[in-house]
Amino acid sequence: MKEVTLALIAGIVVGMLFKFLKLPLPAPPVFSAVVGVFGVYFGGVLLEWITKVIQN
Repeated sequence: MKEVTLALIAGIVVGMLFKFLKLPLPAPPVFSAVVGVFGVYFGGVLLEWITKVIQN
């Protein structure tokens, strides 16, 4: 949970910095793109879990 909190804080700081400098945000502008990134991550975690279950 500590990693998630630190990542959120870092993201907020970066977002504020980019807005302050009037730069485009370095993130997908559409919610579906964010969900897609989560899906890629979740798929990797799921495959890792499945391979551990099969090995044991």
